[in-house]
Amino acid sequence: MQLNQLMYRLPKEIKLFLGIFIIVLSIGFYTGLLFVNETSSLSSTGIQQNYLGNEGDEAAAEMKFKKSEREMLSIVHSHILSMSMIFFLLGVVLAITDISKPLKMFLMIEPFFSVLATFGGIYFLWKGIFWMKYLVLFSGALMTLSFTLSMSIILIKLARSKK
Repeated sequence: MQLNQLMYRLPKEIKLFLGIFIIVLSIGFYTGLLFVNETSSLSSTGIQQNYLGNEGDEAAAEMKFKKSEREMLSIVHSHILSMSMIFFLLGVVLAITDISKPLKMFLMIEPFFSVLATFGGIYFLWKGIFWMKYLVLFSGALMTLSFTLSMSIILIKLARSKK
């Protein structure tokens, strides 16, 4: 089955539906990033303090306590499930675009590795493997870049007609 140019053959109402879905999905994704910024300042130290606490830092502006195992399992479980669904749906829509096959394959597959690295890294950081905070920072940035690029490509392709 030829999926590569299917997007151009979709009825206008399906294109509108997909476009609105991608916009709403993006609002949710970027709102999540705002929350991450609030809780960790998007820094390796902030990530570590968010999960392991900062009780030893008397100068801390906000006191944070180490998360319980129940909290960690809930965070990891819910994020891996929800993010995998987000990237699955984004990948399905990306599959019907006409971008180059290597770029398409990268954008469809890479986010799943980033999800595992990010939330697995958060769990192992909580378990005491402190260098994982750098993996979390890197994989989270790569996941965001992949999302942004995929979402942008989809919206551009939906707005254009095949010439």
